[in-house]
Amino acid sequence: MTIDADVVRKFAEITGDYNPLHFEEGFAAKTRFGRLIAQGGLATGLLHALVAMELPGAGSVFVRQSWKFPKPVYIGDTITAVGTVKTVQAKRRMAEMEFRVTNQNGDVVLEGDALVYQADASG
Repeated sequence: MTIDADVVRKFAEITGDYNPLHFEEGFAAKTRFGRLIAQGGLATGLLHALVAMELPGAGSVFVRQSWKFPKPVYIGDTITAVGTVKTVQAKRRMAEMEFRVTNQNGDVVLEGDALVYQADASG
């Protein structure tokens, strides 16, 4: 997913996150980031989509999450999410997973772990 100004604006419209770090170049330039950054929720949103649609798949939701953001996502970055299953509790339909989101340079912008539950719609 490439993070452009339009994506950041749409996320703000949905969530209300209009932090000046995302919209005011002059403000962002005076911070340790040096330029506009994206909301952290855009990176975590990729993980929600990964869990819900790919691994484990439809019906899956996070039960617990622990994220670190070692580097920011800048406007213009392309980010990719990867999840790895660490353990599975089949009877409880739970999995412990590790996650990593990287940018186009391979820099880690988010890492952490989570407990994931996969619902069974068959009854």
